[in-house]
Amino acid sequence: MNPTIPSMRCSLRSLSVAFVFLTLASLAHSQMAVQGGQQATPQSAGVDSLQTELHMLTDVQRQGQGIDKKEFADYKTFYDENREPAKKIQLGKAFLQRYPKSVLLEAVEAGLVNAYIAREDWPDAYAAADSALALKPDDVDVLTTVGWVIPHEYHPDEPDAGMLLNKAETYERHALEVLARMPKPNSLSDVQFAELKAQKSLQAHSALGLVCFRRDDFGGSVKELQQAVQNNSSPDPTDLYVLGIDWQNLNRPGEAAEMFGRCAAMPSGLQGRCKENADAMKKLASR
Repeated sequence: MNPTIPSMRCSLRSLSVAFVFLTLASLAHSQMAVQGGQQATPQSAGVDSLQTELHMLTDVQRQGQGIDKKEFADYKTFYDENREPAKKIQLGKAFLQRYPKSVLLEAVEAGLVNAYIAREDWPDAYAAADSALALKPDDVDVLTTVGWVIPHEYHPDEPDAGMLLNKAETYERHALEVLARMPKPNSLSDVQFAELKAQKSLQAHSALGLVCFRRDDFGGSVKELQQAVQNNSSPDPTDLYVLGIDWQNLNRPGEAAEMFGRCAAMPSGLQGRCKENADAMKKLASR
């Protein structure tokens, strides 16, 4: 067998761990871009401009809750800053200090999560997520985004690595529960709402698949990632790659070849690796 292809019976620990960690992290970075003040992850790009901060603002106004004009102006300045994450963080911190009892605190914390992620400041991103969710436990955007980032940025030698994976799983499972019972916001059409729910669900299952993969639970990873890539016209190449490794470790070379083949057909940093793996798995499956 090609020596660059992991053994069918190996575990994650023997899969050239440094390569796997680098691959998933670098793919996450390349696919996350600041869009309209929101951090776009693979499954949420395209609907982010409809979500989170501005929605909360319009909901507050619709409910007739008074907002001081200066507070409104400061929030709008924070919201509108979508080019420089460092400046957005500065504006967000200033808002939190200036208006500690504002009804918009959770929206600001959610915006800070995205800004910290854009700067790859994971500890502060996770801390801002904790603060946002303490104020609004059902914030699907924060739950799915941070739950997706954690397993991509995971390193097993970190002292809180296991705890972070548990947090990611908790976030995503709760997000799926919230999505199942979420009423449609007035600001979204039926089509937009269905698209939002579908994309957030895909993102949650993608994250859960990575969590299982990090735990060497290859069967669990397959179950979750299949839900992320099936009936998905633009699956995340990372999900396809990990699915290939899952099937490989489960001694299913035919299925592994199919996933690696789908990954190889998509432009990404994994394309060459996936092609090599697909060819090796096809040979193994034909024996």
